[in-house]
Amino acid sequence: MIVALQRFFAVLTAAILLLAFAGCTDSGAPKFKLTDVTGASFGKTLELTDHNGQRRTLADFRGKVVTVFFGFTHCPDVCPTTLGEMAMVMKELGADAGRLQVLFVTVDPARDTPEVLKRYVPAFHPGFLGLTGSADDIARTAKEFKIFYQKQTLPGGGYSMDHSAGTYVLDGQGRLRLFASYGAGAPALLHDIKLLLK
Repeated sequence: MIVALQRFFAVLTAAILLLAFAGCTDSGAPKFKLTDVTGASFGKTLELTDHNGQRRTLADFRGKVVTVFFGFTHCPDVCPTTLGEMAMVMKELGADAGRLQVLFVTVDPARDTPEVLKRYVPAFHPGFLGLTGSADDIARTAKEFKIFYQKQTLPGGGYSMDHSAGTYVLDGQGRLRLFASYGAGAPALLHDIKLLLK
């Protein structure tokens, strides 16, 4: 299993790096701090239900920069850290914060009901949306964004979720533009999101 995970992340990293290097030939391109994945063939569709019970697609957010992060509410570190960084970005954007939509897609729909997401996600910022759906809906969306996740049984009972820990950024036309690996930090996210908002 570990070897399979390492192979998956190696292939994903290689694909992202190839896309990044392909974008380096355009001298007029913005100078992003995150990984530029402009032109990627994935991350084009999303159809899930938000924590208010409304069915959502990427088209609902046209005109806004959108960040998409996959996680779960029982996550001890990566998920709250990422949402906390995005809350910092929103604060720093000031009047432009309304032009950014943060989407948190659960990979644990059994526990992350709309009610749970409604308490958890907006606690970081009232404009953030938690998205969920059936197990098939989540699997389809994760596949579209090349996200890995799986349930891990805990020694004392219960379970946790292993999952890819990166954030995708789409521009106002709904095109996938950037990938932020976990730990990229709020300053890099803020810098690049400001470029996309121009």
